Amino acid sequence: MTLRVALLSMMEPAHAGLDRPRAYLRLGGTTLARHQLSLALAAGCERIACLARALDPELVELQHEAERAGARFHMISGGRALSGLVTASDEVLVLAEGVVPSSDDTLNLISQAQTILVLPADTAVPAGFERIDINHAAAGVMLIPGRLVERLNDLPSDVEPVSALLRIALQAGVSQRLVPQAVSASGRWLLVRDEDQAHAAEDHWMERQTAGLGRSPGLGLAAWIARRYGPALLHAGSGPRTLMLFAIALLALAGGAAWFDWAGIGLLLCVPAWILHRTAAIIAGVRREALGGEVDWLSRPGPFGWLLDAAIVALLVVAMPHLPGEPLWQRALMPLVLIGLLRLLARVMKWRFSPWLEDRALLCLVAGGLAFSTYLPVAIAMVILALLTAGIGLPDDSDGITRA
Repeated sequence: MTLRVALLSMMEPAHAGLDRPRAYLRLGGTTLARHQLSLALAAGCERIACLARALDPELVELQHEAERAGARFHMISGGRALSGLVTASDEVLVLAEGVVPSSDDTLNLISQAQTILVLPADTAVPAGFERIDINHAAAGVMLIPGRLVERLNDLPSDVEPVSALLRIALQAGVSQRLVPQAVSASGRWLLVRDEDQAHAAEDHWMERQTAGLGRSPGLGLAAWIARRYGPALLHAGSGPRTLMLFAIALLALAGGAAWFDWAGIGLLLCVPAWILHRTAAIIAGVRREALGGEVDWLSRPGPFGWLLDAAIVALLVVAMPHLPGEPLWQRALMPLVLIGLLRLLARVMKWRFSPWLEDRALLCLVAGGLAFSTYLPVAIAMVILALLTAGIGLPDDSDGITRA
């Protein structure tokens, strides 16, 4: 039976005079080795071989992650031990130490055939990638036939296995494939060699992961917070859960404000609640894209979004002036229509300002200010009229309402 085996290396020190491998440097709150393990598992590797000098805590954690995913984990100290884990019919995914490529791009590049991924030498070699000829440098990722691993037994025992396998694969005529310029130029193919590079790469990595998210004022603020403080939260191990708990606490306070008829204060409390939740969702999405797995249900937009909208409706009902004996359903009608139209149009309208329809921070900020005046009912009516006009007159995503 053919298996796909991953070879990860944790041998090169991150700093001169220190034994700590560069694979243990952190990017986005987790080690470079963990990023590589996520890629290996996504590529279908059923056996993980790690070159390491000692069974460090980081390596134990990596082993647990691999075994939770159903893969077999092996720590080896040299290339000759690898031959006992690989058969001639297997495939070996070799990842150079410190390389953190985009998972989607890598899987696409190695999906067609066994190959050595390469980069243009003029830009890759100064960045630390290994030159293989006058025009190209190895990109740090290759998928090679398992039969080539046996040739490591013919080399000295102290040879560096990843580099040796690269030379063996080149001599065996394994095809080369160039990593597209768009991938490498956009920061989706990183090589991290020391702590300073890890910090710099992390800033670019978070900026890339959150690019295009600030399409409304509230979303823009949430994306900025994620870029600014997301790495620190991920490094601390709390990730998005702490933000989510704060968002829930603020939402509970807003509900308490509704109970005491403090509608304006409650609506203003919903502003940071929504922003914190969106920030948590962005950070959770970044973590999921990098490491795989499921997003925590607390960070999903659906459940919290419905709770927040219910709180907004309740607060608007409290804020609206009402006549003695007026039934609750009449007081709730306009807020329900407002939230319903915002949700409906956000789903079916695909135009430039569609994200503004989902920006509850902006809605609550305006409504919270108007709740202290007598203009709130008129403002809600005008917004409803504007939304109806937009829904009728502006182009949508091609009969998205009527088509199943």
